[in-house]
Amino acid sequence: MTATFPQPHAPRGPNGLRTRRRDLPRPADGQVSTARAAARDVLTLALLPLPLLVAVVPAAFASGGTRRWFGGRAESQRAEAQSAKDDAAAAFYDLDTAQRDLRISIETIAAVDDSPAARRVGADFAELGRRIDEVSHRYITAVDAHDLDRDDLEASAAARARTELTQAKDELIRTKQDLDRFAQSLAPLLGKAETQLARVAPAVERARQALLAASNALDGVRASGLRADDLATRLAALGPELTRLNEGAGQHGVTETLDRAGRVSREAEAVRVDAERLPAQAAEIDHRLVSMRTRAQALTTRAGQVEPVLSELRRRFAAACWQDLQQVPELAAENVRQAEAKLKEARAAREQQRWPDATSLLSTTRALLNTTDDAVSAAGDRLRQLNAVSKDPQQEIERTRFAIRDAQRLAMAGRQTPDPRHARPLDESVGRLDRAVAGLEGRHPDYWHFLTETDAVRRTVADVVARIREERGARA
Repeated sequence: MTATFPQPHAPRGPNGLRTRRRDLPRPADGQVSTARAAARDVLTLALLPLPLLVAVVPAAFASGGTRRWFGGRAESQRAEAQSAKDDAAAAFYDLDTAQRDLRISIETIAAVDDSPAARRVGADFAELGRRIDEVSHRYITAVDAHDLDRDDLEASAAARARTELTQAKDELIRTKQDLDRFAQSLAPLLGKAETQLARVAPAVERARQALLAASNALDGVRASGLRADDLATRLAALGPELTRLNEGAGQHGVTETLDRAGRVSREAEAVRVDAERLPAQAAEIDHRLVSMRTRAQALTTRAGQVEPVLSELRRRFAAACWQDLQQVPELAAENVRQAEAKLKEARAAREQQRWPDATSLLSTTRALLNTTDDAVSAAGDRLRQLNAVSKDPQQEIERTRFAIRDAQRLAMAGRQTPDPRHARPLDESVGRLDRAVAGLEGRHPDYWHFLTETDAVRRTVADVVARIREERGARA
């Protein structure tokens, strides 16, 4: 019997944890019956009539396989010593079995739980193991010290053997009781560990199924003519993780195994989803290539119409109304040229099935076309706005004054005097609008400055209104 922990040669089960084994033989019943039969023989001989006893005893001593008898008391002590030996052997067996069973529980807890409480359990079990070693050594020493099968065993020697073996049995039983109490104290930790352990097999199986589904999806994509090399690389990277899962929780720990199984499941599922989406992604990239090519051609045509718009702006309005648009034709032409170059690169990436590169290049192309579209549209929008305000600036003025008056009424609602934080920006907005209106006087008014000022006034007023409502909502 040994108390070392854990045993390196104990067999392991499906989860990699050691399984119970019972390899110690129970005490043979024949060892007890032999001594007791010898005692009965002595008593039988003692009760025989003298003539029959004279006839039987020489025959008994003449037999080569029978024990010599030296007296009833010695044989009685021998039988009692043998009985004590058998009882001690049974106690030794029970203690060893309990220790082996408990070792499996300790290993289960250690595989799942690395908390200080779990570590203390391991240390306490090791201490119990040392104690078990000590009592076991005393038991084995007592067994080895007395040969109860000797023909010349004296009654005093048999009595000593019985006493020492009884003491050994009592120590073994007390130690077994302490071991049982320790095992009972582990119930909460063991229950939690077994619950965690029960999650391992389903989690590992889910990871395997996710990998299988991803592999099947990848095969389907390849069958359609798409290489999906990046997906294959991602899937291959999960191979070592699957190997570790197959090695079991006994080697890597339950918590680490559960985390790994969850990570493999998620990554394999992502590969499967991307693989199933790849044909649609390829079709979308093809559609975007055609659409952006058409849009680039349309912007080239529209950019050519910017120059006549700028010519009319120069002819009819002050320089301040159009100077910021002077670079639009050149900017539009350059952006379209860059967009067409990116489209060419995106098409090459599509043909090589470099899907991330194709997607990135198309995004760059889209940004260039959006910038060009805004610049080209700005020239036409500017001309329309200036035409409208030059014909009737009063509409813009009234629109802005209405916004100011509405904000002033809100600021005065339920108050005798407005809050200075609200009144000040509104008063400044009134003055700013008056200055913008005054700027329209003259031979060549700056209508664009007027429009930008009225727009800025309305934004300021809108901010004041939002702040008033927020403050009143908080008080309510």
